[in-house]
Amino acid sequence: MNLLRKLVRPLTGVPCRLRHYSSSHLGFTTPLPGPNDHVYVAMSAGVDSSVTAALMAERYKGRVTGVFMRNWSPDSKCAEADWNDVQQVCAHIDIPAVNLSLEKEYWLEVFEPMLERYRQGLTPNPDVSCNRYIKFGSLKHRLKDRHENSGMEGDWWLATGHYARVMTDESGTPGLFRPKHLAKDQSYYLSSVNSDSLRNVMFPLSDYLKPEIREMAHAYKLHVASKPDSQGLCFVSQDQRKFRDFLSDYISTTPGNVITEEGEVVGQHNGLWNATVGQKSGICLPQGNPKYRGSWFVKEKNIDTNELVIVKGGNHPSLFSSNIKAKYFSWLGTKPADLSGMNLTIQFRSLMEPVAITNLAIEGEDIAIRTAVPVRAVSPGQNLVLYHEDRVLGCGVIV
Repeated sequence: MNLLRKLVRPLTGVPCRLRHYSSSHLGFTTPLPGPNDHVYVAMSAGVDSSVTAALMAERYKGRVTGVFMRNWSPDSKCAEADWNDVQQVCAHIDIPAVNLSLEKEYWLEVFEPMLERYRQGLTPNPDVSCNRYIKFGSLKHRLKDRHENSGMEGDWWLATGHYARVMTDESGTPGLFRPKHLAKDQSYYLSSVNSDSLRNVMFPLSDYLKPEIREMAHAYKLHVASKPDSQGLCFVSQDQRKFRDFLSDYISTTPGNVITEEGEVVGQHNGLWNATVGQKSGICLPQGNPKYRGSWFVKEKNIDTNELVIVKGGNHPSLFSSNIKAKYFSWLGTKPADLSGMNLTIQFRSLMEPVAITNLAIEGEDIAIRTAVPVRAVSPGQNLVLYHEDRVLGCGVIV
């Protein structure tokens, strides 16, 4: 208990009022649940969501429910094991647990669109789609209906174990920010969630470091305290075949030529979806010939001709670019009145080092960016996220 007192950050201020964070973003505050509000905690059976539930149960006694979100998965045993873990954690911290099936929604909104984008030779990020359409889309709609029909007084909130931060501006519009522990920053994966969907959302782990969460899990005596962090996509368990083997069950093989920049055919591929820009091509070329000696990397996928273009060397100049274009760009929160003079950076992969930009042009949903230094392996289909310091400004899809 002494360890918990040391680790748990107190929430100051009067409930239902706004508490200022010590932030460089003046005017942003964080709302807290009111005295009659109910908190639903999205639980995956991992240590982060379990500690989140324990924190909420301690802070809002008698007003917390654990929610297990069952997504589509080819392995039902994994989902059952996770549900059992969630029930055990909830029983331990004395809160009710509910099981909501979102398998149909996940298949239609995340899995099928992901397959189609891979068929097109793109590099999608299904975790981004899951947050937008499922966790902060379908799940929130289900919880809204459940709460309205429950007869409970007060408003309702959704808390998750994400490492990110939600704060509201002076107009009450939510904005998304990086957390304290940048090595666990999940703001990239949350960047396409619209602002309205972040209303009444809490990320209680935003001010913690991951080692502290592990300590707290042990202090709370949670049986999942030593459970490894999940890796990869939520519908591909860690003991399954490699991801490309998994995809081959759903995407047909469409062979094509592998060519050099000069147009020389040097091999065959089994479908553009098998390759990722910037990664090794997997093509074996005669190493006795100096022309081919060395490792070859994917430069681009030519969808029109179904050809894979490769170059020699992981630092080949053709793997780098300074000009990036994206479509479907949308602002998250209130659009800044003036972007000039702001410290703007981008990311097109989670946890990559933020890249400064020197030029930004936005026309409708199209955005064009020039980076201060060339960046490696920009792939069509990836999400491009625009930041001002630690605040997410918006998100688009690279073309």
